[in-house]
Amino acid sequence: MKRFASAWLVAVVAMVGGCRESAPVGTGPYADKVAADVPQIEHALGVKFKTPPKLQIKTRDQVRDFLVQKLHEPDTQKEIANEEATYKLLGLIPDTMHLANFFVRVLTEQIIGYYDPKTKILYVVQGAPEEYVGITIMHELIHALQDQYANLDSLERITGDDDRAAAVQAVIEGQATYEQLYIMAGGAGNIAAQLPGGWDAMREEIRESQKTQPVFSSAPMVIQESLLFPYINGADFIRRWNEHHKHPTLPFDSLPVSTEELMHDAAYFGPRQDVPSIVKLPAIPGTITENDFGEFGTRLYLFKWTNDQDRSIRASNGWDGDRYALVKTPSGNALAWVTVWDSPGDAAEFMSAIDSVQSSRLDVQPTVTGDERRYLSNTRTVDMTVRNMKGRPVVLYVDVPRGVSTNLVDWAKVQVTPR
Repeated sequence: MKRFASAWLVAVVAMVGGCRESAPVGTGPYADKVAADVPQIEHALGVKFKTPPKLQIKTRDQVRDFLVQKLHEPDTQKEIANEEATYKLLGLIPDTMHLANFFVRVLTEQIIGYYDPKTKILYVVQGAPEEYVGITIMHELIHALQDQYANLDSLERITGDDDRAAAVQAVIEGQATYEQLYIMAGGAGNIAAQLPGGWDAMREEIRESQKTQPVFSSAPMVIQESLLFPYINGADFIRRWNEHHKHPTLPFDSLPVSTEELMHDAAYFGPRQDVPSIVKLPAIPGTITENDFGEFGTRLYLFKWTNDQDRSIRASNGWDGDRYALVKTPSGNALAWVTVWDSPGDAAEFMSAIDSVQSSRLDVQPTVTGDERRYLSNTRTVDMTVRNMKGRPVVLYVDVPRGVSTNLVDWAKVQVTPR
C-alpha cells in the first residue's frame, strides 16, 4: 500500500516555512522548556546537538495556507491522485472521497508543532493547548537532533518505493516517540516493565489517543493505519533496536529497507537480514504509476476485505518483495501486481486469502484451472496465477474492468532478483 499518507503527516508539515524571525532557543519562546529537554534528549540518543535548535511560533492559518499551496504543486497533485486512484480501485476508500482535501483537514486538526529540516527550525502553532505543547516540543527536538546526524529532508523524499519510505519514516518517528516515552518514564530501565500493561498497552494508548480527533476518526481504515504505522510500529522497532545495543546509538547507518524488516525481529536483527527481492516490471502501455505495497500494505488490503487480523498477518508473512502498476484502460483503471514469497506455502496462503478478499469485495468465487484462478464479476475480472522465478514462488495478479483483456503484462519479461 502506498506510504504517502504516513510520510505526508510529517513531511508536509515539516516543509512549512516563513514566519517570525528565528531566535536561538536560549532567548526564544519556550526557552526554559527547550533548555530542560536538550540534555535529557542528548542522554537518551547518545549524541549531542552540534548547534542549538531554534524555535518559532506560527499561526494555524499559516499552516493551512501552506498545505493548500503545497497541494497545488504539480508533483504533489500527481502523487496524491495516484494514491487516490489505487485506493479506489482496491476499494480501500470511497469513490466519492477527495484525498487531498482530507489530508488538509486531518493534518490541520493534529498539528501542534513540527521540526522543519529545511530551515532547521522547530515551529510551534500559536494557540495550541499548553498541556500538549510541552510534549510536542520534546518530540520535535528529537527530530532536530536526528537531523544534525542524518539528512531528514532527503530521507523523507524517497520516491517510487513506498514500502522503503514507510520503513524509514517509521524509524524517524518511532525514535522520537519511543525516546520521548523513555525520558518521561525517568530515563532508566525497561519502559515496558514500567508501564501498566507493558508495551502492548502503550501501543494501544497511542492508537486510542488519535481517536479523540474527529477528522482522523472519520478516515477509512487504510488512512488511519498508514498514519499510525510510523508511531506504533516505529516505536516498537526502536524498542528492539535499543535492546540489541548496549549503549544509545542512532539507527541511521543501517536503516531497514522494508516494512518486513521493520516489523519482524529476525528479518532485521537475525543472522542474515531478510532483504526483499527486486521486482522489475516490463513497460505496460497506459501505466499511470508504478510502486510497491510492501508487507504492511499487503496486510492492510487483506484485512480490509477479510476483517480477520490473524489471517491477514499470516497471509502477508513470508512476503519477499512486490511491484505493481496502475494502468489506464478505455474502460477504467486496472492493476498489475507481482508478489514474491519465501516459500510455496506462503504463496498458497496469500492466494487463499485473496479468495476471501474477492468473495467479500466482488461477491464471487474463483474458477480454478491448475495454478490459475479467475474471479469474474459484473464489473471486474481478476486473474491470479503462481510461477517459479529464480527459485522463488511469484504470484501474478491482474485486476481489470469487466470486458478488458487481462493480458496487460508480458510475464516472460518480469524480472525477479532475490537478494
